[in-house]
Amino acid sequence: MNYRAIAYILGLCLLLFSATLLPNVFVSLAVDDGEAIHFIESLLLLAGAGVILWGFNRTSIENLRGRDGFLIVSLFWVVLGGLGALPLVLGAHLSVTDAVFEAVSGFTTTGATVMSGLDSLPLSLQLYRQQLQWYGGIGVIVFAVAILPMLGVGGMQLYKAETPGPVKDEKLTPRIAHTAQFLITLYIGMTVLCALAYWYAGMSLFDAIAHSFTTVSTGGFSNHDASIGYFDSPLIESIAIVFMLLGGISFSIHYLVWRSWNPLRYVADTQTRTFVSIAMTLAVMIAVFLYSYGYTDDANHAMRLAAFEVVSVITSTGYGIDDFNLWPAGMPVLLIFISFFGGCAGSTAGGMKIIRILILFRESMRQIRMLVHPRIVRPLKIGNRVVQPEIINAVRGFISAYVIIFVGLMLVLLADGVDMVTAYGAIASCMNNLGPGLGNVGTTFTSLSDFSTWVCTFAMLLGRLEIFTLLVIFTPMFWTK
Repeated sequence: MNYRAIAYILGLCLLLFSATLLPNVFVSLAVDDGEAIHFIESLLLLAGAGVILWGFNRTSIENLRGRDGFLIVSLFWVVLGGLGALPLVLGAHLSVTDAVFEAVSGFTTTGATVMSGLDSLPLSLQLYRQQLQWYGGIGVIVFAVAILPMLGVGGMQLYKAETPGPVKDEKLTPRIAHTAQFLITLYIGMTVLCALAYWYAGMSLFDAIAHSFTTVSTGGFSNHDASIGYFDSPLIESIAIVFMLLGGISFSIHYLVWRSWNPLRYVADTQTRTFVSIAMTLAVMIAVFLYSYGYTDDANHAMRLAAFEVVSVITSTGYGIDDFNLWPAGMPVLLIFISFFGGCAGSTAGGMKIIRILILFRESMRQIRMLVHPRIVRPLKIGNRVVQPEIINAVRGFISAYVIIFVGLMLVLLADGVDMVTAYGAIASCMNNLGPGLGNVGTTFTSLSDFSTWVCTFAMLLGRLEIFTLLVIFTPMFWTK
């Protein structure tokens, strides 16, 4: 284990993150909301920790390998999530528990919150919450596309040949910097387009920038308690749907489309096609239910509600234009259930990812055929590519672990006195990086005890780090040579 290189990278991350607090200082000074001193204090603390780690551990990082990658990625979200709580403790006067929950929710692009009265929150703190998700989204993209395939935890290995980076090599080579540079450029470009579209649609410039940060990152934080519903604009909702879907599509595919200048690559990709088809089918089905059960007597309004909420949930964004907890016929449970599907592997979305669901479904169909024709030899394919047995096994293991951990964490919340509906909604929301849940956590998690809040914080990290990436560092074999 190259501990000096790991400390060096972590220190560099802290230094970079401290620099991102400068816009908040300037905004606070410009509007005179009194938060500048809190951001300066946080900046100095973060920069000081970063200088110590970076300055005393400067060394070569060329020999980093997969095991180092697990630790770096885990520390990235745990440490930055924890220290990112500083402005919320100092400025918003949250308890440490609530501030860490809010910051981790931001960095993991979950969108669950313990805060209310967002409309009256100081402007610089409003911007900070939105920035947390945008920075977390960058980390998610680089992690999912450039690093995850080499760590071998299932899902993105299928795209090794297409990923714009050194994914065939176990070493974490300097070429990852080139991969990250492209991905960040694409991410920034999408954010700018989203902000301009929101601004054109009628948002203020501040709202447009703030919501573009959390739309492209599929994070879901809003600087309004009513979320996107605050604007009551079909045009704004349509823009959000488009960019949520783009955020839920693999950035590897975005790269291929950009490189070939051929948008039909989206249609040709099995995962993307399946993802969009599922979203469209569910939106139509739920719209029919809303209209049939009399929730609304306007078919167009039913389609508007269903399309927005389905895309928001399946991409794990968590924006809202209506309280789906009030929908009839078990539809709230259905929406939380589809959050387990998530978006595409290599996207900013949470959940199990569509590619894993697709592999598991096709493997189940293959096993059924083999019961009828035991001698048949038919490999599992996604598109024109054969899925190797080790990938199938990794997907099986991942989904099994996901379900077991979900049930375990839900039981922990039940033991802490949380009712069953709330416990199910809270863990599903946090593990799938969704945001809104069911029951008492439909809009905010303030009803949970400190213990349950920490459990949900851990669930968010597990979901964002693809379960095994975080769990592996707790095994004795990880630390043995």
